[in-house]
Amino acid sequence: MSLRTSANRYAKALFDVALEEKADLDRIDRDLSEITEILRDNTELMSAVDWANVPDAARQAVMENVLDKMGVAAPVKKLLVLLTGQRKLVYLQDLAEAYRERLLAHQNVVRAEVTSAAPLSPEQTKALGESLSKVTGKKVELSVSVDPELLGGVVAKIGSTVYDGSVRTQLARMRQELVKQ
Repeated sequence: MSLRTSANRYAKALFDVALEEKADLDRIDRDLSEITEILRDNTELMSAVDWANVPDAARQAVMENVLDKMGVAAPVKKLLVLLTGQRKLVYLQDLAEAYRERLLAHQNVVRAEVTSAAPLSPEQTKALGESLSKVTGKKVELSVSVDPELLGGVVAKIGSTVYDGSVRTQLARMRQELVKQ
């Protein structure tokens, strides 16, 4: 079983428990992001909670202590102590991402990656977000980048769907049409 598949299962379980317990779903998302970042940046701590030569109880106690000091939500604490005991913290990054995807879906939000030929003004960004929201029927969370090679226009990617309104693509289509004639 792949890491991503296992992480998805843990994320689903965490999300289901959080819903059942009426926990703060956004807080759990923040807690997961924060502990993921802390463990990624602190190799000594990661070694202490994941090293094979340290007894399970000691590793779990270290993780529990860290989580208590951070004040994480109870469902996050339970899950991370469990993962620590099973030496499965390798799932944490994928688990945090999978949880966030579930949270966004629950909140009826989709992510859109938008690339434009030039920086967009706040008004243009807002208008683009509103247009994509109408198309998808969901609230859109934009991630905007600039690629001058587009020449003009924008390309928006939502999941596997691409909306390409770039000048580069329009010129390529015109070129193909001219070659056919």
